[in-house]
Amino acid sequence: MKIVVIIPSRYASSRFDGKPLALIAGKPMIQLVYERSAQAEKISDVIVATDDPQIFDAVQDFGGKAVMTSKENRSGSDRVAEAAKKIGLGLDDIVVNIQGDQPLLDPRCINKLVEPFLSDTNLEMSTLAFKIVNKEEITNPKDVKVTFDNQGFAMYFSRSPIPCGRDSSTGFDTYKHLGVYAYTRRFLEIFGKLPEGKLERIEKLEQLRALEYGHKIMVVVTPYDSPEVDLPEDIARIEKLLKDNT
Repeated sequence: MKIVVIIPSRYASSRFDGKPLALIAGKPMIQLVYERSAQAEKISDVIVATDDPQIFDAVQDFGGKAVMTSKENRSGSDRVAEAAKKIGLGLDDIVVNIQGDQPLLDPRCINKLVEPFLSDTNLEMSTLAFKIVNKEEITNPKDVKVTFDNQGFAMYFSRSPIPCGRDSSTGFDTYKHLGVYAYTRRFLEIFGKLPEGKLERIEKLEQLRALEYGHKIMVVVTPYDSPEVDLPEDIARIEKLLKDNT
């Protein structure tokens, strides 16, 4: 069984055009994500899936692997599915979908993310969660929250605080969803054929499509946060974190 990271990467963005090529500590952001992904011990290969020649060329320039995909893909998962098929992955191989805007992703997260597949042959999909430390993230709709059952399977993802304590005296942890997924290629094919879900459309969260159609998502809690770059002003914060961690 192969375990391959595929990083979907688009040039166009409503808030930050050309984000994958933005320089962070002297390197294009997509290179930092690629290099961190390649450090995961359980990974067989790393591929960037893009619809943009500039990103394709940039990946090749730093010695990475890239695949051109259609501009018609409706989501990052669809782009990943197309790339997985193009590179000839088998239906039982594991695909790890890592967003190209997480340059601080810890490789140990990837190893933990794929471990459930090694013991459960029926598992279709897994994702990462981090216990929120910065309380502002609980109420910020940019930071997606997740709740899961006592077996670790996701119950719901939301931009709102979940769970929401009725009584102020009730103490509990809140978990942030980190946008990293692993799935069998077989499930990726199934997922891509599902119609858009009602909750997915409301929250603008594609993972809700899986839950709405009865598929389970294993949530793997990691102690390592993975801050995203959403806007140009986020780069200075990421560079500081990089410097502090070296």
